[in-house]
Amino acid sequence: MLLKTRGIVFRTVKYGETSVIADIFTEERGLHTFVAGGVRTAKSRMPFSLFQPMMVVDMVTYFREGSHALHRLKELRADHVFRAIPFDLRRGAVALFLAEVCRKGIHEAEENRPLFEFLLDVLIFLDETPHPFANLHLHFLLQLSGFLGFQPHEDFEAGGGAVFFDLQDGLFLPAPPAHPHYLEPTAAGQMLALLHVPLHHSHEVKISRPERKHLLESLLKFYALHVPNFSDIHTPEILELVLA
Repeated sequence: MLLKTRGIVFRTVKYGETSVIADIFTEERGLHTFVAGGVRTAKSRMPFSLFQPMMVVDMVTYFREGSHALHRLKELRADHVFRAIPFDLRRGAVALFLAEVCRKGIHEAEENRPLFEFLLDVLIFLDETPHPFANLHLHFLLQLSGFLGFQPHEDFEAGGGAVFFDLQDGLFLPAPPAHPHYLEPTAAGQMLALLHVPLHHSHEVKISRPERKHLLESLLKFYALHVPNFSDIHTPEILELVLA
């Protein structure tokens, strides 16, 4: 069947001399793998630039219902043209991090429009915001965890007192758990603040560079504890360099 849908590119690998294979999260059918022939040529109707991570595309594909095989792309064009992400090193690095997390964290091959809209909103905000966005990736991880089914829970009234965060059970607690996988009050408090603040106010949460690095490492550990095969995330090193 021919399927027309929007999609967000997560990953692309070269295939053969001129083709590519791309993991694309589609609005209509969730995450699937697509092959596009001849795109790495000067006369291609589907420019290779459209296959970069986190590009938002409008696509027509020969879709094989109920199949996990490759689906062949017939047409591909830009659905949303980013003005800053492709040219701003810092915004581009954040987008690459988001793409890597999505590729390793999202696996559902079925429609999830709220998740698609969430990803699109974050990308548009990253592209357009005039505010600092050094906290955006942390806010993204916390919000995405809700779509993946393990968002942190606060099962008590903090009342201004110290809080700890149990990475293993995903709970904010008034006292540390018995195991070593938890955040101390400073990091847990910053995490709680980011969890409650809207994306467009995430820059207002005060976090120093060392604290931000520690919180990112902790959130990636949190993901590794709750998402199968979530490991070897490489882009944090790039983020640390460009967001310094």
